[in-house]
Amino acid sequence: MSKVYIRYGIVITVVLIAYFLLSKLVGLHHYPVFSALNGVIFGAGILMAMKKYKDHHRKFKYQKGFQVGLFTGGIATILFTVFMAVYMYQIDSEFSQSIIDSWKLNYESGTAMILASLVLMGFSTTLVLTLAFMQLLKESWNTPEGKKHEL
Repeated sequence: MSKVYIRYGIVITVVLIAYFLLSKLVGLHHYPVFSALNGVIFGAGILMAMKKYKDHHRKFKYQKGFQVGLFTGGIATILFTVFMAVYMYQIDSEFSQSIIDSWKLNYESGTAMILASLVLMGFSTTLVLTLAFMQLLKESWNTPEGKKHEL
């Protein structure tokens, strides 16, 4: 199971980094609204990881599928945050200031605030998408076997 979420977590991270660098190349990386596509990238990666896990296990348990989704998104979130930290502290320190200026805040929050928001957005996106996808992938109790569990 760990191979599934590690592999897909890394794939999600690579796609997120490629999308960020492509938007930087075009000059749109200063607009936070374009980070909405990150949710689509997260969703596609988490869903593929959960389907891959389900395909390789005859008995698909809700807990294991949920774990795969959370760990896949968690790994992607942490790795992408590390990349963004290196990018904002070492490569382009003016990028974080332009993002903070676009937020129109009255206090100096610094790059750490952006990194904290990246982590919070990544984990919350992961949680919501995992919950939604498990509703699609879980086994139904509307079967003869499931009728045994009714009152």
